[in-house]
Amino acid sequence: MNGRCWDEKPGGRRRERAARGAAGVRTLKVALLGCGGVGSEVSRLLGRQASDLAARIVPPLEVAGVAVRRPARPRAVETPPGLLTSDAMALATRPDVDIVVEVIGGIEPARSLLLAAAKSGKSVVSANKALLAEDGATLHQAARDNGIDMYYEAAVGGAIPLLRPLRESLAGDAVRRVLGIVNGTTNYILDQMDTSGVGFADALEEAQALGYAEPDPTADIEGFDAAAKGAILASLAFHTQVTAADVHREGITGVTPADIASARTLGHVVKLLAICERSDRGVSVRVYPAMIPRSHPLAGVREAYNAVFVEAESAGRLMFYGAGAGGVPTASAVLGDVVAVARNRLAGTRGPDATTYAGLPVLAMGQALTRYHVALDVADKPGVLARVAEAFARQEVSIKAVRQEGRGDDAQLVLVTHSAPDAALARCVADLGAMDVVRAVASVMRVEGEGEE
Repeated sequence: MNGRCWDEKPGGRRRERAARGAAGVRTLKVALLGCGGVGSEVSRLLGRQASDLAARIVPPLEVAGVAVRRPARPRAVETPPGLLTSDAMALATRPDVDIVVEVIGGIEPARSLLLAAAKSGKSVVSANKALLAEDGATLHQAARDNGIDMYYEAAVGGAIPLLRPLRESLAGDAVRRVLGIVNGTTNYILDQMDTSGVGFADALEEAQALGYAEPDPTADIEGFDAAAKGAILASLAFHTQVTAADVHREGITGVTPADIASARTLGHVVKLLAICERSDRGVSVRVYPAMIPRSHPLAGVREAYNAVFVEAESAGRLMFYGAGAGGVPTASAVLGDVVAVARNRLAGTRGPDATTYAGLPVLAMGQALTRYHVALDVADKPGVLARVAEAFARQEVSIKAVRQEGRGDDAQLVLVTHSAPDAALARCVADLGAMDVVRAVASVMRVEGEGEE
């Protein structure tokens, strides 16, 4: 294919591929951008499974090159020196390359590389959740304009087949809600706090020692990673463009052992949840730590695993569970996409596109219907409960349950509300904090999943 000339007329690429197929089978060449934890595993699996992949696709796959920042650096997977290059742009646009796999991460240079690859007629596979959540619309448009595939199963849920079911299997249904644990690092930390009784700092240190958390864990523990994934899930599920900036985000750094203990008293457990909902008013997408009943299937998701519920009008409730991170599981999802786009390329066609035809408004967090668990340090004297109840009544928030713990200086009121607009609940908490009978608002956490066990 070196030096080939593409027919620039409409349908020219398809005619070229069809003619090539009729003439005989040839090798499909893959350019790998990035060779870190995921990229190394992709390279290794391409080599180890070469014969199986060739049988599944028909032609063999061949790594045309691997773009890295420092070619001379030692790597976990041995790569022939001739394949390594620091010129990622030249590799992504090489005439003989058919498929470009991007596992660099970040916004730039990944965006420029993928746009250039699409313009050059390459099929694109990416694991870049941050880029897709920030500027997925531009990438999708580039894919449409240039008649190529863009697949990104590995961007959410690691090895879990999740995005393709949303885009393809449920294309004939109406998805109403997506709820799940989409960050393995935070799930491990919260699981350790619940099962071992350790504090946040100790659980984080253990996660880092095991390789579940990066040296700088900000993206995970502050919810940025989960928010990016939530944006991608909502975009596919609701046919509406949702970016990471549209997602309400709260991390887990404020979760205390007292919160974990309160949840346990209620028969609940704390999880960092990504929640995507569609209503008559629009789309709500949010990420925050929440209490869920221990009888809920998500409560049993342990350590660094991910699990996602999808609720559709006709299909009902579906659950997807598995390893949500790590080089090997993520590489599995990448290779699945490579096989899919390779088959499409040989057939001279494109896979299903992501659509945003619905164009639903993305609701502010204050419009979402939520429930609060509120713990108050209060003065131990008559009339306190009545005054607290009045604060909720003024915002038209109904109290589901209330209990008092301790006496004297240790007196604490714990309340759980019924569903209400989050803005109204937040105003309740602000009013409570200003009351003279409330020494401190000790804890505020949302409650999810009740009635879904």
